[in-house]
Amino acid sequence: MIKTVIFDMDGVIVDTEPVHHYAYHEHFKQLNIEVTPELYWSFTGNSTKNVYEKLKQIFGIDTDIYDLIQVKRALFNDAFDTKQDLYLLEGVEDLIKNLNVNGMQLILASSAAKVTIDRVFRRFGLYQYFSHIVSGEDFPKSKPDPAIFVEAWRLSGHEKSECIVIEDSTNGVKAAKGAGLFCIGYVSENSKSQDLAEADLVVEHFDQLDFDRIKLLCFGQ
Repeated sequence: MIKTVIFDMDGVIVDTEPVHHYAYHEHFKQLNIEVTPELYWSFTGNSTKNVYEKLKQIFGIDTDIYDLIQVKRALFNDAFDTKQDLYLLEGVEDLIKNLNVNGMQLILASSAAKVTIDRVFRRFGLYQYFSHIVSGEDFPKSKPDPAIFVEAWRLSGHEKSECIVIEDSTNGVKAAKGAGLFCIGYVSENSKSQDLAEADLVVEHFDQLDFDRIKLLCFGQ
């Protein structure tokens, strides 16, 4: 029986992608680099550090990684704090509360930086539902590297067969499967271009999930 649900954040719990898109592209203008839509979307599921490491390689940027991250983070924070129409994705709060009240352990495993996770969790009062928070900034490689989900599974204290992951990106699904975990692919508004074919189950709305359905999920179904 499933005992732990591991959530991604961006595109699963909250849609901060438009804010990230704004911050990144404002910074791209400052750096005078032209990032194609295809290249930008290939970064989905990557940590900010990994994105800038790749951009430095591609465009020969001399600026230190730390300084690049700080500029983008400041742009993101300013936009996040002034954006009034930022909401949890439809149905996810009900799902989180349903799982929590029925005793399901919830863990966050997000590529986002800890400060970004903290902003989202404080704004929407989510800390009370999650036993552990795992940030991608603590790992040298981003999804699809499975390390972040291996750590989330370790923290759960349960068998891999008792844990599932909810992801919305190609890289996230690959990371979950690489960690040997059952993965639910969520088709969010901003993940239409993502390939979720490797997911064990794909849903288009969170009302397709609840405690009773999730607890009985297993490999091979």
